[in-house]
Amino acid sequence: MKLKLKQLEGLLGSLEQFSTPKIELEQYPTGAHIASRMLYTAENSFEDVNSKVVADFGCGCGTLGLAAGLLGAESVIGLDIDTESLEIASANMDELELDMDFIQCDIRNLKRRGQIVETVVMNPPFGTRRKGADMDFLSAAMKVASQAVYSLHKTTTREHVKRAALRDYNARSAEVICELRYDVPQLYKFHKKKEVDIAVDLWRFVPQRRQERSL
Repeated sequence: MKLKLKQLEGLLGSLEQFSTPKIELEQYPTGAHIASRMLYTAENSFEDVNSKVVADFGCGCGTLGLAAGLLGAESVIGLDIDTESLEIASANMDELELDMDFIQCDIRNLKRRGQIVETVVMNPPFGTRRKGADMDFLSAAMKVASQAVYSLHKTTTREHVKRAALRDYNARSAEVICELRYDVPQLYKFHKKKEVDIAVDLWRFVPQRRQERSL
């Protein structure tokens, strides 16, 4: 049975999120609203999820990767530097009765394992705590994905992201599919407001056709 957007959002809304997020890793949960639209668009507009091998870079609690699983991905790999996040993601996987492989690693030092990956999905750090963190993720994703990379970046960085993708990261195309509002709840002490919403772009990057890529 093919899931409708509202059904997907409902299932993702039940997932456990960070109980004690780590500010140095810019851990903000990817809400069900954004995650469902991101993966639903990837599948229904571009056929980049169903029957594909999908990797979720900086997977956190697993929301994007599990959304791919719900939409029929052949297999899903979640990568994160934080072992506590991977434990939550694993519990969420069990809750949804899905299969997902997890790798604990730093995206900047990704070791290739020979696993072919067609689509990478990610909500990378915005680079506000460690400058350039968002670009490290994009650079790594473009080396791995054979078909497409879907990623969220602050709308204010649009020109910079496009230029870097096309010039430095070997993208054949870099397209903003839609602009979304990213709700950042008051998770950390320095947050003055209960909730802040940030304009973010959902990007689809297509790599140059090259020899088989792998993770």
